[in-house]
Amino acid sequence: MRQKRWVFRDVCQTQRAALARALSISPVTASVLLARGVATPHEASRWLSSSTHQMLHDPFLLPDMERAVDRLHQAAVNGEKVCFYGDYDVDGISATSLYLTFFRSLGGTALVYIPHRLREGYGLNEAALRQLRQASVGLVVTADCGTTSHREIATAQALGLDVVVTDHHQTDGVMPPALAILNPHRRDSSYPFKGLCSGALAWKVVQAYEQKYGGDVALESMMDLVALSTVADVVPLQDENRGFVREGLVQITRGARCGIRALKQTASVDLDCTADAVAFRLAPRINAAGRLAHALTSVRLLTTESELEAKQLAEELERLNRERQEIEERMMAEALASVGEGADAPALVVASPNWHLGVVGIVAARLVERFHRPAIVIAVDRQGIGKGSARTVPGFDLYRALAACRDLLDGFGGHPSAAGLTVRETRLPAFRERFCELAADWSGKEPPHPTLHLDAEVRLNEVDVRLVRELGSLHPFGAGNPEPTLAVRNLAILDARVVGEGHLKLTVRQGTSFPFDGIGFRMGSLAALGLSQRQPVDLAFVPELNRWNGLDRIQLRIRDVKASQTM
Repeated sequence: MRQKRWVFRDVCQTQRAALARALSISPVTASVLLARGVATPHEASRWLSSSTHQMLHDPFLLPDMERAVDRLHQAAVNGEKVCFYGDYDVDGISATSLYLTFFRSLGGTALVYIPHRLREGYGLNEAALRQLRQASVGLVVTADCGTTSHREIATAQALGLDVVVTDHHQTDGVMPPALAILNPHRRDSSYPFKGLCSGALAWKVVQAYEQKYGGDVALESMMDLVALSTVADVVPLQDENRGFVREGLVQITRGARCGIRALKQTASVDLDCTADAVAFRLAPRINAAGRLAHALTSVRLLTTESELEAKQLAEELERLNRERQEIEERMMAEALASVGEGADAPALVVASPNWHLGVVGIVAARLVERFHRPAIVIAVDRQGIGKGSARTVPGFDLYRALAACRDLLDGFGGHPSAAGLTVRETRLPAFRERFCELAADWSGKEPPHPTLHLDAEVRLNEVDVRLVRELGSLHPFGAGNPEPTLAVRNLAILDARVVGEGHLKLTVRQGTSFPFDGIGFRMGSLAALGLSQRQPVDLAFVPELNRWNGLDRIQLRIRDVKASQTM
């Protein structure tokens, strides 16, 4: 593993002092806010506010919103069958569940269709649309798909099906012939925030509907589904998304939805639910159905009102998630063997006929984490068609890179940070070569050096309970709002040992400060890091509070440790 390069976020010291004075906060907290683009006291007050309503924008600023809610209202009034057609990931599942709950509250007749990942693949398909038309469906509302489905939506139009697209994937500028396309990335959109996921877009549709036509659904009751979508889809936790996740986490913690209560129980989430708990414990279980079986299982879990059914469905998702973990470990080992001597390439493109399509995205993410460069993992079927997932490092735009390879691909789509593609096995060598060339041009012929972004350098005696609580008030943490990470230099190590499953436990002091305990999860021993207990070290850490015997104690969760350059 290459040593991380520490990069301190650049903030204006004058602005920092002014913000600290205006809000009566620590200069360290002011630095964290400035590093996230929060530059004025007014912006900071909104950022720190617990009121979701203060952060909401007018939903009718999204192009086609009025047309979409008018069509939904027409369907509800006329008793028309509506199908909510979703994607098989957490965002699509949650958005579909939200739409279903809302439309049923209007007394409408609603169906759900989510394609099977292995048999049908991503997005709208013509066979499904024909099947829905035969079932007398008059309106299809997509959830997390449809932006690039030109041919399929033209087919729906010819069949007499109206289509409303709810999607946040990148667009090529030319819109398909849908009745309405709700996508914050549309070039003609005046909506002030581009970072909404499809679950949040579905919520905005409900918000717009209630503003125009009224209704009995409490918008707040759907925030748990929006939080699931927002965290799992790794969209920036800024602007409206912060309020969605804050309110949603409260509901998830409370267990307002019986399906989420059952899911928390099987996932052993019994304390306050954080964004990390959603990302690493709840979302993988919801995703497991779409990866290995059928995502409708997860939709049923999120919409059922039966405690017994919720318990049975949560247990099924737990079983599927364990199976997914076993497949993932086998595929990861094979992918590492496939990388082999190519580990120094500017990008990784690996493929196999033995890999499970439902797990390629997870393995791609793990390769990026391990090698710190763009990675694509492809499962090739018996017909020689490869379908894969791509993940990347900050700064390298996957969507643009794949667009530059479009002549070698049968299809692609997604975001700058995550994408999917279809490529014929015969074109894999040419695609791998070009994709790696694009990565090399971007990185300067060498893979990017792993970096750790730090918010501020502090003295250890500045780290007190007040500071930890101030920083904690900036939650939820995730994409676009990472956990505040601080650095302290020239520490003496008073004690060092390995505990649990390879966790590094340190006790450190800076000068005459009080001793502080720190924990570096899965970091191993000091010797394994090339360090000695006798030498001073620099520490990058996240400060947090641990309650023990009724008292709060500060612990340093170590992100990195290296030999100090100052004596």
